Parts: sequence; C-alpha cells; structure tokens
Amino acid sequence: MGENVKKRQLGDNGAPIPAIGLGCMGMSQSYGMTNDSESIATIQRALDLGVTHLDTSDYYGEGRNELLVSEAIKGRRQEAFLATKFGLTYDSERKVRVNGRPEYVRSACEASLRRLRTDVIDLYYLHRVDQAVPIEETVGAMSRLVEDGKVKFLGLSEASPHTLERAQNVHPISALQSEYSLWTRDVEKEVLPACRRLGIGFVAFSPLGRGFLTGRVRGTDQLAAGDVRRTLPRFAPTNIDQNLALMNKLESVSLELNRPLAQLALAWVVAQGDDIFAIPGTKRRGYLNENLGALDFELNAEQLEKLDRIAPPGIAAGERYQEDAMKMIDRQTPPQEREPK
Repeated sequence: MGENVKKRQLGDNGAPIPAIGLGCMGMSQSYGMTNDSESIATIQRALDLGVTHLDTSDYYGEGRNELLVSEAIKGRRQEAFLATKFGLTYDSERKVRVNGRPEYVRSACEASLRRLRTDVIDLYYLHRVDQAVPIEETVGAMSRLVEDGKVKFLGLSEASPHTLERAQNVHPISALQSEYSLWTRDVEKEVLPACRRLGIGFVAFSPLGRGFLTGRVRGTDQLAAGDVRRTLPRFAPTNIDQNLALMNKLESVSLELNRPLAQLALAWVVAQGDDIFAIPGTKRRGYLNENLGALDFELNAEQLEKLDRIAPPGIAAGERYQEDAMKMIDRQTPPQEREPK
C-alpha cells in the first residue's frame, strides 16, 4: 500500500485522504483493556501503510487519546491527516453534557493543540450539536480558528440536514461524521443526500458495528466487564438473537467471497460513494491489516444488491445508544416541516 493508497476528496473544499482511515477512540476507552504500546504501534503501522486519516477527540479518555496519538506521530506529523473533536464534557455529577458555546470553542481547540503537540488541526469537528446554542454561533467561533491558522477544515458530527445547511451558510463544512454500516443505514434517507447537495464529505464511524460486523462478538459474555457494549441496546439479550441472524447471513456472503466479514462490511461502506470515508477503530495491528484488505477488492453490482436485500435500512434490532445518548443526536428540522404543537 504505502503512498500508493488511492485517495478521495473530502468534500468540495477538503483534502484528499484515503477511503479508509483509523478511528482511535477504542485505544483509550469503551472497549475493554487498553495497551498503549500496541496502540502506538498500530497508529505507526497505519502511517507506514499510507492510512493517514487519524480520528480522535478531546472526549476520548478525557484527553488521553489525543496524548496517545501525539506520541504515536512524533516526528511524523506531516504524514498524518489529524482529525479531532470538541463539545462533549462532564458535569459535576459525571454526566455527559454538550457544550457548543462560542467562548468554549477556542479554549477547547487550544487544549487539543497542546495535547496533540501540533500547531494546526487538519479537521476540527463539533462532536455533538448543542441544542441550546445556535449552530451559527458555534460554527462562527470555529471559523475564526481557521482564520487564525489553528484549524484547516471544519466538520460536524451527528448533525441533521437543517443544521448542516445553517452551518454551511456560515463557513464551508468539509465533513459530517455519523454512524454508518450494514446495520445502521439511517443516514441514507436524508443526511447523505444533504451532504451531497451541499458538497460535504461523509465520514462513517463504527462501520463495523462496534465489532459486531467482524463476526467475533456473539454476545456480551465475550466482553470485558467495563466494555460499553454491555450497555448498548443492540447487544442486549432482547435484541442479540435477531442481530445474530443478520450477521450470520452476512457471514455466509463473506464465506462465498472468501473474505473476512470485516472486509466485506468495509468494502460495502466505501462502495456507497466516492464521497464516503470509513474510520474503523482498532487498537491492534493485526486487525488494522485485516481491515485494510477491504481496499484490495470491489463488490460488483450483484453482490451489492444481495447485501442490500440482506441488510436493508432498519434491519438492526435495538437503538444505537441508550436513551440519554440518543437524545444528543441532532434532529432539527426546518420550521415549516415541524409538527404543530
């Protein structure tokens, strides 16, 4: 692979980056035991292979993930397309809150710059839309970071089409990041069309369904005690059997193609358009190598049609997150489309 990895343009005004990047969250939180030395080796291996797009956040490990990434890319900053996020914080009771206040934007960015040990962030996202702050105010503050040379490109995460349009009127948005996979296709109805209409690249997080679409997770009894998936509805006993039935059908296709299920799932995501980028997360070099095998083959029209029949939108049993986290997903609609009270 190396420098020959094919790149795609990230939105109308973004940079060319590979179709598959590396999500770094799990290196510092959520998915069981961490191993910094192996995580650092995984990031460095990604750069060796030309996987330059590294995705982190000040929320992941409460800053520890940014520190980890900075250690991994020491002396190689110029090789990385570095994306991070702000906007998720903890209150005094350790409950997650969204903060998109303009005065917070700059301080959050400067703190990330220090942890990442860099002068500029390539892609800076608002992690969740703050419903108490007009998006124009948040993005306006973010745009001043671009003017000051602290940030190159702006992005939003889990934003509605209406919010995207309002944000785009303030400053060009290069990327929208949302969950997208063979068992999470909600964005196809309105969000993806809006991104395409506005010239915004789409970055798919959890393209492997938080590990479910690798075939290696068949129940929460396999997961470590602190693994966040133990709390997620789709992994709950009430939903797991239906989701396993889906996974088994997908696995049969992967066996027909003689490809690991993870490669099939990733190949499907990147086949949905040249404006789509996947950031599967892993903290192990072996899984990184497996994931990147998805770039070595293309699904044909017949295979894509078969996968659409097996995994249509809405097929997954259970919500993506628990109720409180689902409430943080932006669902704003234009005033004329809102239901009367």
